Amino acid sequence: MDQSRRELLTGAAAFAGGLLLVSARPADATPASMQAAIRNMLGDVEIGKGKVSLDIAPLVENGNAVPMTVAVESPMTATNYVKAIHVFNEKNPKPNVISIHLGPRAGKASISTRIRLADSQRVVAIAQMNDGSVWSDEVNVIVTLAACVEGL
Repeated sequence: MDQSRRELLTGAAAFAGGLLLVSARPADATPASMQAAIRNMLGDVEIGKGKVSLDIAPLVENGNAVPMTVAVESPMTATNYVKAIHVFNEKNPKPNVISIHLGPRAGKASISTRIRLADSQRVVAIAQMNDGSVWSDEVNVIVTLAACVEGL
């Protein structure tokens, strides 16, 4: 084979570009996978609306580090406290973003963190109380620059 240097480099660049297109597609995640993750975590318990406040911007420029705060109305006493806070999303490769376990000695049922969002999607925060009740809040978030891309 008598290839010129230019032909060899052009072929190599085309091959590498093809690999990048294959590996840079978003992971296959759906709203159904989020519902399945919630069901796996909590079972078939009825989830009420209220008591939970999910503070996350509805419009995010970059999905790589999205600030989020979840607060739950609770006196955090020995007889009335939040056992766990879970955050789920629809379109990330892993729908269960974070789970935090609390007790009455936590003093306050509030967490703050940064999460990655693969695309515009619904984010759901769920609180499990010590009496067995479960409460939630959700926010639809529009992401202009997605994160969580496979292979990068």
